[in-house]
Amino acid sequence: MSLIIVESPTKAKTFNRLLKDQKDKYFVFATMGHVRDLPTDQLAINYQNNFQPKYEIIKNKKKIIDQLKKLAEKNDEIILATDPDREGESIAYHIAYILGFYEEKWPDFINVSQKKKIKRIVFHEITKKALFEALNYPFEIRLPLVKAQITRRLLDRIVGYELSPLLWKKIGKNWLSAGRVQTIALRLIVEREKEIDDFFVDDFYRIKGFFNLCENNLEAELFTFHNDSIEKKEKLNLFAGSYQFSKTIINRKNIDKVIKELNNDSYKILKIDEDIFDRYPPPPFITSTLQQEAFYRFGFSSKLTMKLAQDLFEQGYITYHRTDSFNLSSSFVFKAKDYIEKKFGKEYSLYKPRGYKTKSKLTQEAHEAIRPTRLEKIEKKSSLTTNHLKLYQLIFDRAIATQMKEAKIKTIKMIIGSESGNNFLSEIQQVIFDGFLKLLRSDFIKKDVYLDMKSIKIGKEIKFYKIDAILSKTQPPPRYNEASLIKTLEEKGIGRPSTYASILSVIQNRYYVEKEGRYFKPTKLGIVVNDYLKQSFSDIFQIDFTARMENKLDEITEEKVNFIQLLSDFYYSFYKNLKIEKEKKEMIHVEEEIKEKCPQCGASLVVRYSRFGKFLACSRYPECNFTKSYYKKIKNKKCPNCKADIVIKFTKKKKRFYSCINWPKCDYVAWKLKKQ
Repeated sequence: MSLIIVESPTKAKTFNRLLKDQKDKYFVFATMGHVRDLPTDQLAINYQNNFQPKYEIIKNKKKIIDQLKKLAEKNDEIILATDPDREGESIAYHIAYILGFYEEKWPDFINVSQKKKIKRIVFHEITKKALFEALNYPFEIRLPLVKAQITRRLLDRIVGYELSPLLWKKIGKNWLSAGRVQTIALRLIVEREKEIDDFFVDDFYRIKGFFNLCENNLEAELFTFHNDSIEKKEKLNLFAGSYQFSKTIINRKNIDKVIKELNNDSYKILKIDEDIFDRYPPPPFITSTLQQEAFYRFGFSSKLTMKLAQDLFEQGYITYHRTDSFNLSSSFVFKAKDYIEKKFGKEYSLYKPRGYKTKSKLTQEAHEAIRPTRLEKIEKKSSLTTNHLKLYQLIFDRAIATQMKEAKIKTIKMIIGSESGNNFLSEIQQVIFDGFLKLLRSDFIKKDVYLDMKSIKIGKEIKFYKIDAILSKTQPPPRYNEASLIKTLEEKGIGRPSTYASILSVIQNRYYVEKEGRYFKPTKLGIVVNDYLKQSFSDIFQIDFTARMENKLDEITEEKVNFIQLLSDFYYSFYKNLKIEKEKKEMIHVEEEIKEKCPQCGASLVVRYSRFGKFLACSRYPECNFTKSYYKKIKNKKCPNCKADIVIKFTKKKKRFYSCINWPKCDYVAWKLKKQ
């Protein structure tokens, strides 16, 4: 009999369903995730012996390990069926080590499994076909992936366990943390906030004309005044790239003169340009784009998206969700063709399957994009929530759309102008053939206007029925939300798809950033931590350095880089700065002044931080020990019950809600505020 080892009970349940006809041949056992890791109460890295880690069995996994050992003795063959990425490979290795199939003569990993067969299988979807195909073609544990995962783990441990105590000493709070990737994510948010503060906001006007044209109301925007372009574009260099914004030359000083002249002008159609172009469907989802789209479409956090996707994968509904490959299997694209022809008609299917270029160099880790394993809609079950179904439908539609015909779009650009050179531009889109838009129309076509072009000629006089002057302001670079931060991390090569959710969770749980609506804003604590780390460890908290390190980790998996040499090069450069900073005795104080007095002594109150969040304290502490909870008040909003202030609060899971400041005396609470 063969023992199949997986990580989760859900995955084990799916395996048992697929193997129900061969119960006498396979037994499936779940380890409940990692079984061996570095201890949390010590650094656990021997710098003198090539950075040898001191791994130990995780405390709450000892019973599971005892069960696993007994099962291993009873079965003839052991099959490691953990996830196909570095993390899954590492779990497989540590299980094999605990069961005695590998020895560690650091930094070497020696396979001693001759006494019993131990196999590794990899699959990117949990279906009967994929599982049996994997069982027919097993192989050994991929040690280069294990080395890359261990290297990442040690790098993160070195930075976290060496820098975090330094922060405790400097700021006086023993719950702070620093991280190799975490701190760069924080820096992106902090630097963006500074860029927003430095941005000069300027007023300007955009002018829209509304014209009567063949029983249609045509909207157009002024783009030249006296034949001079009114648009001015400016570009700013930012920490993470550049930002371009535009404004017009029409301002408060000249707006009245411009409007008066436009009202006195006569207009006719000066130019008509018609063009037909093909619009192609977007590629199938990879981890980062799924997180971004789920955020924009449903407001899902990256953490929630990954949890839902993990459930869908383990229950056999989608392929593996930690991937940066756009590849789709040949079996899927041909099944998709049949599905499209049956559902929409032959005119919507492709003669030849469409492929997408994959950015990732690391094909060992990601063979396919995220797609459904079966071309059928799923019904709500006890194991699936409404959110599961939403995410599944998003993945399903996107994957199918990739194999649908491109849409044909007609664009009509019409210039309406006067003899004095005051010209308006109207742009219209018409869908000639919807193609993949049959499935994704709402995502790509916001307004489809039909005009009978036979009756519209150049030189035709046209009258407007109103002109609107729209006061606008130049917009600073936007704050990051979860989707845009993930997009930036991916573009800059920082972290990997599987790490984004945990990175965003950590910087929020440490109170380095908070959310205003859907956007990240750094706290005073986050700004202080960022500024200290970027100044004192300028080399390792640069975007380029972090991205290069990710590339080096990839090269370990490709056996192009020695992982011990990489650790050595990093540590001895890092240690020089660390030693200098440890010798400095200056303390950094973090507090925010507010316009409120201490009720005990009359001194000013300040906002301070604890591991539980912000609180108010007397500025004369320790002479005065007054403290109270801190809640941010909502401007111009009052409690509908007692007219007191409404404040922002958070659940234990960091979900925002609103409450009366007099709670529990007043029981008003709400997830969303109504307009007053």
